[in-house]
Amino acid sequence: MTAAQVPAVIPAPAFEEQYVPTLVGDPMTAGRFTAGGADVLLGPAGTLIITEADDEPARSGVWNAEEVRLVGPAPAPVTERLLELPWGADQSSLPIHIAVRAGADVLYLGTAWVSQAGTTNGTLTDCELRFDTPLARELLDRARPPRPPGDMPGLAWLAQVNGDRAAALEQFITGWYPATGATLGAPSGPTSDATEPLPDDSASRLPDGLRQLYRLAKQRPGALGSQNRILPEPNLRTDPLGEMLVFGVENQGGFFWSLLWDLDGPEADPTVWFREFDEQPIAEQEPLGGFLIQFSLFEASMGADYLALPRKLTAPQVDRLTQPLTRVPLRPFWPWVPTHFYVAPGLVLHVSSSDGETFDAWAGATHRSALTPLSDLPLDWNRFDG
Repeated sequence: MTAAQVPAVIPAPAFEEQYVPTLVGDPMTAGRFTAGGADVLLGPAGTLIITEADDEPARSGVWNAEEVRLVGPAPAPVTERLLELPWGADQSSLPIHIAVRAGADVLYLGTAWVSQAGTTNGTLTDCELRFDTPLARELLDRARPPRPPGDMPGLAWLAQVNGDRAAALEQFITGWYPATGATLGAPSGPTSDATEPLPDDSASRLPDGLRQLYRLAKQRPGALGSQNRILPEPNLRTDPLGEMLVFGVENQGGFFWSLLWDLDGPEADPTVWFREFDEQPIAEQEPLGGFLIQFSLFEASMGADYLALPRKLTAPQVDRLTQPLTRVPLRPFWPWVPTHFYVAPGLVLHVSSSDGETFDAWAGATHRSALTPLSDLPLDWNRFDG
């Protein structure tokens, strides 16, 4: 019997007795370990990962129709087995089998391969595996039963976007990010090429929008970004001429955002300047109040746990994708690649295009169920976590 002949649903005792030897080899020589709530069996003929049928992000389990996640730290033999195997669907390596316990049954899901892994001091901390054959929806719903959504962030802030933008920003951030009580720290990765420290009285000279964001980030550090970053206040610098306050940076340092640094005090809602490397700065279409809403929407979608990422889209496909959503009434964000935002409760979608003919889209959600309005669209998905 080959792995392809293993039934999809097997009574648990029969699976252990009859099919485990088929999948990993002699059980007497196989090692059994645990990682993030999953059992991992390492045998001479293959590896078997058995997870629980739940949808808890902190535990090992099926993430979507194409991906299963193993959460570490993993024991040394598991680390060695998974990291020593060639990455990719190499049929010459020992197969990795995935199964899920669902009540009294075991669901056999097929084989997978390691697509990404993280380590700390040589120990596997997280591992993403891709199924060789994506799961059918019915099997996916059994292997990863949907959880009730609970309270999702609402859209009351939208009514303030072109009125009280400070209120809109606060309502969005406090709705999207749970308060953690964490203290504001320095950013990871690049900061900026600015070199001049600010004077001691700088806080009083910052625009109201930035001061509000720093206040919100004291308990919600995610408000400063996960892809790109708003620099924490202690890291603010002016450019070498002391003319521009650099306050936001791209994750690899390729571009940054700045404001005119006025010795007479800040404007109420100043222009935000985008600058790529040493090119001439370009004004963002929205001043700081609108820009901070746009920045927050972009980072919320990029850093969300649950994503929907279609491949390149045409204009009619964008229309279908955005039809069940509400467009945020702001001018385009990011002059490099103009970007618009669309929202639903617990969901932010951004759509961008450099030529107006082909489009990139990225949706992030606070809960899987927020992606439901997109699930039946006839699109080719790079990733869909709904």
